[in-house]
Amino acid sequence: MGVDKKGFFGDFGGAFIPEMLFPNVEELQKNYLGIINSSQFIKELSVLLRDYAGRPSPLYFASRLSNHYKTRIFLKREDLNHTGSHKINNTLGQILLAKKLGKTRIIAETGAGQHGVATATVCALFGLECVVFMGEKDMKRQKPNVERMKMLGAKVIAATCGSKTLKDATNEAIRDWISNPGNTYYLIGSVVGPHPYPDMVAKFQSVISKEIKQQLKEKTGNENPDYVLACVGGGSNAMGAFYHFIDKPKSKKKKKVNLIGVEAAGKGINSGFSAATTALGTEGIIHGSKTILMQNSDGQITEPHSISAGLDYPGIGPQHAHLFKTKRAIYPSVTDNEALKAAFLLAKLEGIIPALESAHALAYLEKLYAKEKETVVVCLSGRGDKDMETFLAMMDK
Repeated sequence: MGVDKKGFFGDFGGAFIPEMLFPNVEELQKNYLGIINSSQFIKELSVLLRDYAGRPSPLYFASRLSNHYKTRIFLKREDLNHTGSHKINNTLGQILLAKKLGKTRIIAETGAGQHGVATATVCALFGLECVVFMGEKDMKRQKPNVERMKMLGAKVIAATCGSKTLKDATNEAIRDWISNPGNTYYLIGSVVGPHPYPDMVAKFQSVISKEIKQQLKEKTGNENPDYVLACVGGGSNAMGAFYHFIDKPKSKKKKKVNLIGVEAAGKGINSGFSAATTALGTEGIIHGSKTILMQNSDGQITEPHSISAGLDYPGIGPQHAHLFKTKRAIYPSVTDNEALKAAFLLAKLEGIIPALESAHALAYLEKLYAKEKETVVVCLSGRGDKDMETFLAMMDK
């Protein structure tokens, strides 16, 4: 299921942008496929993913977690990548693209700070100026990542409007891009934004599901699991984990994979403090693409809430909106407390502290009721170092 020439996945996608942004976006649309599909680009990126990021990331059979839930659970260990999450897959791809386009200044938005750190990392690697926009609220709750970005040479600018979170950081980055079209490249962190970003980021993250298929075949003799679980804010780790499983198998001998994108219910779907987009949202336009987003009857964006900064976003990527509408994937949600409980359970049973974002996917295992012989793959999108302050606060209660 690919994107069409106008950047749509079914009814969702496109490039709904102000006229002043058109030259920037058009340059990308005309050039990205030719560059990223070239043999030289593929070779350069492959070497960086292997030797710098540390890929392939392990597919780990979590035996104690499997015993707890009475099923076979594998964790795709994106938390073991350089910088601690899946974000490095995308930033390495986009920084190479930016270099090919002759850009010298990189801007980015970040919520949990993982994309900001990954962007600052690749900018340091290639010697490019880096500016990261981050919500003022997120800067306080993700302070370790702010310090990491600064150490890597990035300038971190606080977004002080609105909810002071990821949505507002994205708004500020877009304003900057409009003001600096010539030398600046906007390195978007998820499968959101105007075409070609959703398609491009999905392609860079698809290495996750490519490896899952290869690794699962080695471990079980079957490349297709019964379920793939991943958390969804904008949805890049989920799209990466889903990518090579989306199309139905042509052979009847191969089973269809159930795709589950777990959203953040916050304090409860109907609490007024939630980021469960598919449950609460309607079709509309946010940050340059048509998708499903949380908005009121006047089309004003509803402020989201999640304990995890990376899921604190009022929309989802357009490809996820298409998968939801066509029922190829389901998008349930779990609460802040359920995610916290799942994080502590993984730490206790497997000695792995997950990011709060990843903990949302883990929390859905309580509701999955997979059979004993079924295979479940959970994308462990990031590690929990950045969330220790939140975890410690819970331990003190």
